[in-house]
Amino acid sequence: MGSIKVENIRVYAYHGCLPQETVIGSDYRVDVAVHANLSEPAKSDNLKETVDYVHINHIVKDEMKVPSQLLEHVAQRILDRLFSEIAMVEEAEVGVSKINPPIGGDVGRVTVILSQKRS
Repeated sequence: MGSIKVENIRVYAYHGCLPQETVIGSDYRVDVAVHANLSEPAKSDNLKETVDYVHINHIVKDEMKVPSQLLEHVAQRILDRLFSEIAMVEEAEVGVSKINPPIGGDVGRVTVILSQKRS
């Protein structure tokens, strides 16, 4: 078993419960970790035998384009696509962070982290 992490994917998106959040938008950060058997690609040096992190980045950017009220919903959609599109992923963790959230205080970011195992 091994892990591949794609960290600090920066995206501008339109998520939130407040009406102005879906109009103005804000900065987000997404971190993804997937766990898979990486022993074969470690030997073969063949991209077709591993988890392509370009594909992970593409999934994140696609799902971040779809406005949602909750970060939990966005994270779950990313997880669903990871498992449906990348067969060798056995476990995954997705963290979606809203940078400078509008919560009436000096807060750097709020992060929702979801993890899931293949069933």
